[in-house]
Amino acid sequence: MDEDTRYEAVRSRDARFDGAFFFAVETTGIYCRPSCPAVTPKRRNVRFFRTAAAAQGSGFRACRRCRPDAVPGSAEWNVRADVVGRAVRLIGDGVVDREGVGGLADRLGYSARQVQRQLTAELGAGPVALARAQRAHTARVLLQTTGLPVTEIAFASGFASVRQFNDTVRAVYATTPSALRSAAPGGRGARRGDPVAGIPLRLAHRGPYQAGPVFDLLAREAVPGVEEVTGAPGARTYRRTLRLPYGHAVVAVEERTAGAAAGTGAHPGGWLDALLRLSDPRDLTTAVQRLRRLFDLDADPYAVDERLAADPRLAPLVEARPGLRSPGAADPAEAAVRALAGPDAERLVQRYGKTLDAPSGSLTHLFPDPAVLAGAEPAGALGALTGALADGTVRLDPGADRDAAEAALRALPGMPSAAVAVIRVRSLGDPDVAPPDLDVPDAWRPWRSYAVRHLLAEGR
Repeated sequence: MDEDTRYEAVRSRDARFDGAFFFAVETTGIYCRPSCPAVTPKRRNVRFFRTAAAAQGSGFRACRRCRPDAVPGSAEWNVRADVVGRAVRLIGDGVVDREGVGGLADRLGYSARQVQRQLTAELGAGPVALARAQRAHTARVLLQTTGLPVTEIAFASGFASVRQFNDTVRAVYATTPSALRSAAPGGRGARRGDPVAGIPLRLAHRGPYQAGPVFDLLAREAVPGVEEVTGAPGARTYRRTLRLPYGHAVVAVEERTAGAAAGTGAHPGGWLDALLRLSDPRDLTTAVQRLRRLFDLDADPYAVDERLAADPRLAPLVEARPGLRSPGAADPAEAAVRALAGPDAERLVQRYGKTLDAPSGSLTHLFPDPAVLAGAEPAGALGALTGALADGTVRLDPGADRDAAEAALRALPGMPSAAVAVIRVRSLGDPDVAPPDLDVPDAWRPWRSYAVRHLLAEGR
C-alpha cells in the first residue's frame, strides 16, 4: 500500500487494516489504528508507521479512544518466514524480555547488529523498541484488569525498574500508571481479577471469525487432564493448562457467536473472551501470544478468502464459512508430540505430566516436557522426536526456520510425512502446507493450510 491508499483506509475507518499499519497526527501528537472513530485528520498532518513501536519512537502517544496498542497483530509477521517475521514472533513471545537482544539474535542465527539493522530498516523500530511497546501494552492490561500493586505490575510487565515503567507509561499513554488504572471501564471501583483468580481479557481479531469449527477441532483433539471443552455448541468454553517460561497457567477461552452474520456463524469482527490464571504474572504476554497462535487470531481473513474464493472448487466453501481459521498451537513442542503420539498422548500425560498443586475442574496435569519424555521412553520415533526437541536438534519456537525444522524432522527415524505436515501447520503456524494425502493445487498458494481447513470442514 502507498500512503494515499493508507489515507483512504483511514478516511473510511477500514478495520481490515487495524494492526497492518498505524497513523499519527502531527498536530495532536497522537497515533491511532486506521478504524479510529475520531474526526479524520487532514492528509498533510498524517504520518504512517508499520508498527506502534515506530510511532512511539517518533514521539507520538497512543489514542485513548481507539487504543491502537490493542489491535490484532499484523498477519504479515505470522505469514513471513524471513528473519524479520521470525524476529517479530519471538519478540511477541517475550524472548527479548527474558534473554535480551543477544538471546534473540542467537535464536535467529544472526548478530545483534544485523537484527537491529533489519528490523529498523523495515519496521522503523529495533527489537528493544518493539519489546518496549509490548511491555507498555501488558502494563496497561494489568493496570486496568487486575488489582496488583503498581510495583508488582512494573516487574510483571518486563520492566527492569519502577522508574523505567513510569517513564514508559507516561511516554506511551501521556498519563501516570495510577491515572491509567482509574481510566479503566468502571474506574477504581471496577471489579478486577488477579493472576491467581484470573485475568479477564478480550483477544481481538480482525474480520469474520468462524469460532464453531475451531472449537469443534479443539473438542475432538482434547487430551484429558490437560484440556477440556464444555458447554453446548455456540456457547462452549475451551480450557487448558499451559507450561510457561516462569510458571504455568490455566486458561479459558469462550466461543463467541453473538451478533454473528446471519447464516454464517461468523462474528463480523471483534474478540474472544478469555480468562487467564497465572502462577506468575510475568507470563501474561507469552500466554496471550500463545493463545493468539492457537486460535489464529492474527490472520487476515479478507486476504485469505479473496484468494481462495477465486477458485470455483473453493468458492462455495468460502461463502459458507467466511473467516475460517487454521488453528496453531499453544505449545509447539506439545503439538508435535501429539501429532506423532495420537491417542497415546493421554497415557503420556497421566504417566509423565506434572500434576497441578490443585486440580481445576477436570484439568489435573501439565503436558510432559520433551526432556522428561525423552528420558522415560527413548525408543522409537517418539523417542527420537522428544530427544531432538530436548537437545535443540529440532526447533519449533516462534522464531524457528520452517524449512530447517521440516528438514530436521524428516531426518528423524520413523517420522511419517503426514505428521511432519501437521507439525508444520500447527507447531510452526505455516499458512501454506499441503498434506501428502490431499489434492491441494499450487493455485491455492499461499493459503493452502486454510484451503485444507475448508475441505475438512466440508467433509471432502
